[in-house]
Amino acid sequence: MREAAPEASVGGGDGRRANQAAAETATGVGQRRAGGTAPEASAGVDGRRADRAAPEAATGIGGRRAGGSAAPVGGPRRGPAGQSVPARGVPALVRPPRLRTGDRVRLVTPCSPVPAAQLEASVAVLREWGLRVDLAPHVRERHPRLPYLAGEDAVRAADLQSAWCDPDVAAVFCVRGGDGAHRTLDLLDFDAMRRAEPKALIGFSDVTALHEAFAVELGVATVHGPVVGTRYFVGDPRAQHELHTTLFTPEKRMVLTSPGAHALVPGRARGVTFGGNLSLLNDGLATPHSRLSADRGLLVLEDIGEDVARIDRMLTHLLRTGWMSGVSGIVLGTWTDCPPDLGVIADLMRERLEPLGVPVLWGLEFGHCPAQLTIPLGVPAELDAERGTLELAVPGLV
Repeated sequence: MREAAPEASVGGGDGRRANQAAAETATGVGQRRAGGTAPEASAGVDGRRADRAAPEAATGIGGRRAGGSAAPVGGPRRGPAGQSVPARGVPALVRPPRLRTGDRVRLVTPCSPVPAAQLEASVAVLREWGLRVDLAPHVRERHPRLPYLAGEDAVRAADLQSAWCDPDVAAVFCVRGGDGAHRTLDLLDFDAMRRAEPKALIGFSDVTALHEAFAVELGVATVHGPVVGTRYFVGDPRAQHELHTTLFTPEKRMVLTSPGAHALVPGRARGVTFGGNLSLLNDGLATPHSRLSADRGLLVLEDIGEDVARIDRMLTHLLRTGWMSGVSGIVLGTWTDCPPDLGVIADLMRERLEPLGVPVLWGLEFGHCPAQLTIPLGVPAELDAERGTLELAVPGLV
């Protein structure tokens, strides 16, 4: 995944190349650089289609724990409540609490550095939401030798772990993606983090590595949404609204769709949402903290700055390893600056994914785009490719 270098002014980008059912019974349908009211009807980017429920049983899968003993590949895991969990597949996860006015949140930079103006602008927006905003101690730092990293690996990991383990912090916002999330993961003490209460982790792009690890190691659902110190949040009121609604009133964002969303491969399927950036998923394959398969999952994919040949190579890698065997359905987001053009990218997706025999939806507007949709990950949902919808079975947060 390749992006433009970050701008120093408000509106600057997230720059990098990343080498990168009702309720919880809705199951069984099938990496390189990167107070329940009825749900509102969803009508695309400009109008898309609880009471706190007891959290679902936590599950996690595959990989090795940092700060703990190695788990055999394919061996059992322990979720936050200590349950033995399957090592393969995509189970529903424990949903974190929704945000409320007055909650304290913390901004962290586990990946690349953030321009100061962007950081201050993001803080201002979150305070307008009625949140008390803390900055992680090293949020402004840059690595002394590697300018694409926000501080050294140890301080990035320490800031993230401290935010997660602080009982006074209700949510953790990643300020930027970029590079470095996989390096950060290797220094987290997941044994300590399992003892913390679930909370929302928000971000996308390079943050895909964190979404996967938190699902596998902590059994906690996360939020695929804007990294707040970038143009994908600052100066984008629609993206802000989508994220705010998901975090504060998640029952109002049960049906996700976009005006141009349509079926590449028709059909309907149920599963559990997971995924994010194609490059990051490809990079993380068969590494610690990564899941062993997409079985029973609704896989969401997007990327930026990768040409069709690289996208083909990454998809083919995921297919040849068997990782995508058993996937329930696939939701394709935006492919910004992916040459030669979107028509060729769509043709590639159809040619590579149709043999799986599952529904494939094209054109849901999430990822590196204006007015991006926020997608809860680790939540049971139904994909209807012909309607162009991804409908959650339960709100993304409780």
